[in-house]
Amino acid sequence: MSGLKLDRRDGVLTVTLSRPERLNAVDAAVTEEMLDVLNELMRDTATRVLVLTGEGRGFCSGMDIQGGDPGGDRDEGRVQRLHRGIARGGEVTARLREIPQPVIAALHGPVAGMGVSWALACDLRVADPTTRFVVPFVDLGLSAGDCGLSWLLPRLVGPARAAEICYRAQRLDVERAEALGLVTEVVAEGRDLEGAHALADELLTKSPYGLRRTKELLNSALDAPGLRQQLAAETAVQALAFFSEDLAEGMTATLERRRPAFRNR
Repeated sequence: MSGLKLDRRDGVLTVTLSRPERLNAVDAAVTEEMLDVLNELMRDTATRVLVLTGEGRGFCSGMDIQGGDPGGDRDEGRVQRLHRGIARGGEVTARLREIPQPVIAALHGPVAGMGVSWALACDLRVADPTTRFVVPFVDLGLSAGDCGLSWLLPRLVGPARAAEICYRAQRLDVERAEALGLVTEVVAEGRDLEGAHALADELLTKSPYGLRRTKELLNSALDAPGLRQQLAAETAVQALAFFSEDLAEGMTATLERRRPAFRNR
């Protein structure tokens, strides 16, 4: 893979956007590589946590508009190529939400455009003090409805704050991002990936079934038509847990005042 770097260790897959000379701007090749990785994770039971970061000075500067039309297939017109490139970027956003593994973003420097959507699609975000979220769309003549941003941002900060950020094309430093709840924790400069890996190690001590089903339920709750439908989904998931070996281990470990050793069984 030319636009991504992959590192696997002990149940954690670290995916690094690797176009540092372009501040990790996303082109069609990077999008397709991301989708290949995420689609594989849908059926990967060995990988329990995904960490997403960017190489160099920033996490991601958004779509690589200066690099030319996304896609590059001359069987399509420019409008069709642009539409496909944006739609495929949105598919990455959806896949980050849909894969069963919790996703941790390690953020530093600019998090801009499409990069904001990808970062907010992650479950948790570790940021260093250089991190700044840039939502420039209306200053560029574009809509802030980009790759899921108009769905994600109101759910994280509320509709009024989301409107303010989008309408005013705001830049959020790490202090304001943390105050708004966009950042899980702030670490020392240059330590965002280390912090994300420490958080991943913490998640590895939790019940694999519990984590995967919790992510599934939290996602479904965002679109649930009502409490009773969500209660039915929760009951089905919770009842199945009682038939797992890991539940017995978790209960025993609690009584014995030790850390559980979950085996995903």
